[in-house]
Amino acid sequence: MSFSNYGELCTEVYDLTKKVGQSFGGDIEYYTSRLKENGGRTLEAMVGSGRVIIPLLEAGLHVDGMDYSAEMLASCQKRIDAKGLYANLYQSDLQKLDLPQKYKNIIIPGGSFLLIEKREESRQALEQMYENLEDDGRLILDIFLPTDNFEAGKVLRTLTVDCPNGDIITMEDKLVEVNFFEQYKVSYLKYEKWRQGSLIQTELQRFAIRWYGIEELKLIMESVGFKNVSASADFQYGKKPTCARQSFVFEATK
Repeated sequence: MSFSNYGELCTEVYDLTKKVGQSFGGDIEYYTSRLKENGGRTLEAMVGSGRVIIPLLEAGLHVDGMDYSAEMLASCQKRIDAKGLYANLYQSDLQKLDLPQKYKNIIIPGGSFLLIEKREESRQALEQMYENLEDDGRLILDIFLPTDNFEAGKVLRTLTVDCPNGDIITMEDKLVEVNFFEQYKVSYLKYEKWRQGSLIQTELQRFAIRWYGIEELKLIMESVGFKNVSASADFQYGKKPTCARQSFVFEATK
């Protein structure tokens, strides 16, 4: 079975369902406020197609972006250009991050850190971000805890997206594996593009999420070398986490 990796149809759906500047639970407002307070140059890791970086640029912040998906970066660049803005965009694996400069801030919004499937690769990503921060630089990332009904073989969701040219893209998210011991789940995302009733393009994506307990991730970050690790709930700085259905924002300094 051949899988795409954030390919053309995935990027198109992402663009149409995650609009530039669309805030999820106040995440854009949170990152904007915290970055303005911290100052300095920022890298958005796993930048995707620009939902977050563009409003940060519009707020006057100096932000670059990186992602390993060429399709996502091309979309992000197109959207940045359309706004008359500028940012350096880099294609890289987060585990091999080696950029021309170091940053005062590195951020990973949208829970994207959980998309790093292998535990050792998650640690490598944290280590590389640590190395690419300035002294006293700050890492900010948010995560969530999956609260789905975990039943292998179950279709978790379906989605129909109308394209501007009249095409239709359908997406089916089917859970195929759950491992509670290793704390991950795997879905197959099937994308199909239709034009006037005919199927013209398909794409299959393997989509894995690995989750972490709040104290667990704190300990991992501290073992990498991060200091002053804190977790806030629901994009409210300093709000103590109290339940599994909240969003959790981690901040740590080098």
